[in-house]
Order: sequence, then C-alpha cells, then structure tokens
Amino acid sequence: MDEATKQEFKLKFIKLTVLLDVVVLLAAFSALAFFLLGPELNLLVSGLLAFVAIALAAYFWRSYQRDKAWLRAQSKEKRETE
Repeated sequence: MDEATKQEFKLKFIKLTVLLDVVVLLAAFSALAFFLLGPELNLLVSGLLAFVAIALAAYFWRSYQRDKAWLRAQSKEKRETE
C-alpha cells in the first residue's frame, strides 16, 4: 500500500470510528432522556434521539460496506502486482 492509499485508509477509518461513537452516544442519550426527563418530554426527546441514532447507524453501515469493498480492492490490486 502506498502512502496516499494509507492516508486515505486512515481518513476512512477515522470517519467510521467517529460515526460509530456518535451512534452509541445518541443511543445512550436516548435511554437517559427516556428515564430522566419529565413525562411531557421523555418520549419526544428520546424518540428523536433514537431516530437520529438509527439514521446515522444506517449511514454508518453503508459507509462501512463501501469502505470494506474499497479495502478489499486495494488488497487485490496489491496481490496482482506482486
């Protein structure tokens, strides 16, 4: 893997890591909001946070699959050049 490809891999990895961290935090905040907010806000805020977490999780999964295919293609290119 050349330096440009390594740098691109690092950026893709950082992006996926941050996305996954945000999804986990949103899910945790959703649970906290459900139990800690008053009865008039708990379902609204918890539902909104859960919806955003699910949407970001779907985006994360698509990005993960795309980056995984990219990494396999890089590995295949390396094997073909050897």
